[in-house]
Amino acid sequence: MSTNAAGHWVSTSMPYLTPQPPGGPDAWAAESAARGRRGAQRIVGAGEVAASDEVAELLGVAPGAFVVVRRRVMYLDDEPCELTDTYYPAAIARGTRLAGTARIPGGAVTLLAELGHVGVRVREDITARLPTPEEREALQTAPDEPVLRLTRTTLDGEDHPIQADTMTMPAHRQRLRYEIRIG
Repeated sequence: MSTNAAGHWVSTSMPYLTPQPPGGPDAWAAESAARGRRGAQRIVGAGEVAASDEVAELLGVAPGAFVVVRRRVMYLDDEPCELTDTYYPAAIARGTRLAGTARIPGGAVTLLAELGHVGVRVREDITARLPTPEEREALQTAPDEPVLRLTRTTLDGEDHPIQADTMTMPAHRQRLRYEIRIG
């Protein structure tokens, strides 16, 4: 991530897919600090929930099956910049720190790796829409300001989903960048 000339946050996904060194900060805090900014997050809830149709499809489970979710509000320099819900199959996350509201040293991807679940492939979809009233309030945006919704599914070496993220962010504060190396 970086900030472009217009002050928008330029986001890449790679730091959020790679386990951090032991004892290190989570990827959001580390990357924000590297850019001279302050990234923080507030965990607003965690635990088991019934999978919605969308989450069930992302994680390859039956609709209504229990999954573990961590719900967070991400901040950049004290301004809310993203709502992130991260879902895990219950078989992976039940009874782990992923199911709680405490901070996870190094972040969830690091803990997943410690638990033997390493992502090797990622699928991302991005859509734009107007925010719900709850999203407007949480992100402190105007009713006519669109949001981007990024959905990311991380798969392991056997092509099993180990994590699904749904992220909602004000469109006017974001620029998403994808670099693809071929060959």
